[in-house]
Amino acid sequence: MNDIKQIEERPILHHVTLKTTRMEEMLAWYRAVVGCVPNFRFEGGAWTTNDTANHRVALLQTPAIRNDPDKLHHAGMHHMAFEFATLDGLLANYARLAEAGILPHACLDHGLTTSFYYEDPDGNSVELQCDNFGNWNLSSEWMRTSQEFVRNPIGEECDPPKMIAARKAGMSVAELHQRTRAGEFRPAVPGDLHLPV
Repeated sequence: MNDIKQIEERPILHHVTLKTTRMEEMLAWYRAVVGCVPNFRFEGGAWTTNDTANHRVALLQTPAIRNDPDKLHHAGMHHMAFEFATLDGLLANYARLAEAGILPHACLDHGLTTSFYYEDPDGNSVELQCDNFGNWNLSSEWMRTSQEFVRNPIGEECDPPKMIAARKAGMSVAELHQRTRAGEFRPAVPGDLHLPV
């Protein structure tokens, strides 16, 4: 493997394909949570997108697919993520989803991102996030060099309603991030990171 040359052009992640036994629920959930709508659908699946790409989340179904009640304890994907341009966009989406009864199973300020994790109808975790630096170069540099990140790479739990209230009261995004990292916006009930112990 050491003789493999560095690739000239790096590919970028285009889509995720999930197997499901709950096609209708999954289509409705991904439409509600991230705005994905089918570009094509047939008996065996659907290709959905929330931008100009031909598909971002694909769903496949066959009669042979079975649910895995012990999925959490098996190796495989932990979560997929979608990014908002701003914290205010992430918080506004939280409020919209909460009003519809869709709540995250965990909310964290990771330092580099603020991230809310939701569970789809098949039990897959979907992260909705925003970059806390507003710039991937800056957040990447912080991730590589920050001793704070070394000490706490998972991050501080946060409570979106408290964060929304703070923004409405005039707190800046920078101050909110700083105070969240300091633990001032922890939820009353800890979240579930969907990691078996």
